[in-house]
This record gives sequence, C-alpha cells and structure tokens, in this order.
Amino acid sequence: MQKIKSGRFGDFGGQYIPETLMTEVNRLAAAYEHYKNDPEFQAELTTLLNEYAGRPSRLYYAKRMSQDLGGAQIYFKREDLNHTGSHKINNVLGQMLLAKKMGKTRVIAETGAGQHGVATATVAALMGIECEVFMGKVDTDRQALNVYRMQLLGAKVHAITTGTGTLKDAVNAAMQEWASRVTDTHYVIGSTMGPHPFPTMVRDFQSVISREARAQILEATGKLPAAVVACVGGGSNAIGAFYNFIDDKDVRLIGCEAAGKGVDTDEQAATMERGSTGIFHGMKSRFIQDGDGQIAPVYSISAGLDYPGIGPEHVHLAEIGRAEYVGITDDEAVDAFEFIAKEEGIICAIESAHAVAYVQKLAPQLAKDQIIICNLSGRGDKDVAAIARYRGVDIHD
Repeated sequence: MQKIKSGRFGDFGGQYIPETLMTEVNRLAAAYEHYKNDPEFQAELTTLLNEYAGRPSRLYYAKRMSQDLGGAQIYFKREDLNHTGSHKINNVLGQMLLAKKMGKTRVIAETGAGQHGVATATVAALMGIECEVFMGKVDTDRQALNVYRMQLLGAKVHAITTGTGTLKDAVNAAMQEWASRVTDTHYVIGSTMGPHPFPTMVRDFQSVISREARAQILEATGKLPAAVVACVGGGSNAIGAFYNFIDDKDVRLIGCEAAGKGVDTDEQAATMERGSTGIFHGMKSRFIQDGDGQIAPVYSISAGLDYPGIGPEHVHLAEIGRAEYVGITDDEAVDAFEFIAKEEGIICAIESAHAVAYVQKLAPQLAKDQIIICNLSGRGDKDVAAIARYRGVDIHD
C-alpha cells in the first residue's frame, strides 16, 4: 500500500489551517496513530460495525441488469443496507469512538445530502454525546426528510445561509465552530477531505468496503473485477471502495463526478475535469475556481456531490494514472436512478446513481467473463420526492 508521509499523497494533502486549530489537529493525529494500532479499540469498532451497523454489507449479483446490458457481470456492494442507509456510518463509528477515547463530550458535523448528518446524530444518540450539524439552507430544503431525522435523533441542525447555502458553506461554518470550541468538541468530517489526519483517517475507516468486497468477489467468482466504480464528491465512499484494490493493477478504479447540466457549463461539480490545484478547507487538492482563484459556485441535482473540491488521495491516484474520473450529468443520473429501480428493485441514492449510470455505459464494452463492482453508497428514500419533481410529478416529501 501507499506510504503516507506527514499526511501527504504525492504533492497533495497537508495541513493548511489557522494556529487556533493546529494543536488540536495534531493531538487528533497522535490519538489516531495510537488507537488505530490498539487491539482493544479495533475490537470495539468491529463489534459496533457488525452488531450495530449491520456489516458486512452484501455483495449482490445484479443478474437482470447484467443480462439486459450485455457484457460484464455486475455486482453491487450494498452500502445502502447499512444502518442509517449509507456508507457514512463506517467513518462516523470510527471517529466518534476515537472522540470518546479523547474525552470529547460534543461533536459537530457538516452534511450535504444529510446522510452523514443522520449517521452522526445516530451515533451521538447511541453514545450519549451532544451533537450539532451544519447544513446549507439549499440542502435543508431539498433534503427536509433528513433534517427531521437528525432532529428526531436529538441533534441540533443549523441551516447555513452564507455563500451558496450548500455543502461548501456547511464545511466553512463547522470549521469556524470547531476553532471556537476545541476543548470538548470533535469535528466529525464526513469525507476524505480537510487537514491531515482526516483524509487518511476517513479513508482507513471506509476501507472496510473494499476489504469486504475483495474477499467477497473472490469467494463468489474466484477472480478479481475488471473495474470498481463509485460516485465521487469529497470521495469517501469511492476511496473506501478503491483502497484494497489499489495494488491490483489490472483492476480499473473509476470515480463518477457530478457533471450537472454538463461539464462545459457553469452548472456542474466535475472537479477532476474542470478543477485546478489550490488550497481550501485545510488541504491542497483540486478545486473548481474562478479566474481570480476563488472557489466557484458548483451545482448538482445531488446534494452529496455538490462540492467544489475532492479529497487529495483521489487527485494523487489520478496523477499517477491509477484511477480515472468521469462526469455524469443530472439527466444520466436520474435515468440510472429509475433504471436500477425497475431492473433490480433497488432505489439507490441519487449520488450512487451517478456510478450506476457509468456502469450502464461500461458493461456493454466488456466481455461476459469480466466483472464490475459498483458501490451503492446509499439508499434513495431521501431523493424520491426530488426526482419526482425533476420529472414534473408534484408529491410531498
């Protein structure tokens, strides 16, 4: 596996944060370095993942979809079946167990689609920890169901009205809050972004996805897949799905970004295709920027992919030619959302539907004895009303 030095992935990553946070971030890094090698911590986390979150998640053979598309055999890694309905619970359990070991009594989190916020609020209820979640006002409106779920779980939800009122602005608000109250508070970052140790730590907690998937596909078929496909916003479900396949050089790793209204328009969030190197949210990575180097507004039908950057490890994997990244438009994602529902009886998250859309393109290009693993990062209950409206159907959330 890659050797990470000082939180760097090649030229990317690092710690670009104010002095008010540096001591706490370094304390967090030291605590993680200790507990990640502590057998008692790992045993406790494994028990929580298995007994509370419902792991291992299933690797499901999509027979009808495979037959209808022709070409490769398609398997879905069913993170949508986890408790709370997405991959987010994997990372949240790890970070909040670590926070308790560090003596924290309060957690904060940012959220876009609401799945990370729901997971954080859920585990906070489980562990008896105070919880506050920051969410862009635009996202609270389009994900009203998840806002109520968080409140039902006992969390306080802050609707952020600054900037574009989306995920970027929720992160800004959460970081400002953390800087003002580090003594008793841990910031549960939901993706492979932010200053070191977050990109590495979140990656490690999410790598359970590919650890299971690799063993499951070998048991089921006796061979590795030709490709692993996952949607990418900040990139936590994708890096989790990719990580234990990185050394398998014949396995293509494909991340699917939000192309929105099209990569050639200003209404998109295709960071790898349209972005450039910059520093934001505590890390050096790729971001969508304007001509003055300021972070530009982005757009996606998916609140979870509506982020102007991407985790630094993804940029590194692209730079060394180990992973590839493609844009999927709103129309393609909505078509895929409906396709997998009708073909396999699975209503997946609109984020995950971006990956399904690319599988629809890729499968017919491959031989029938080849395999694609597609990570279904979450379930789509939260998206049904929005997709109905997108199709001109007026229903209530």
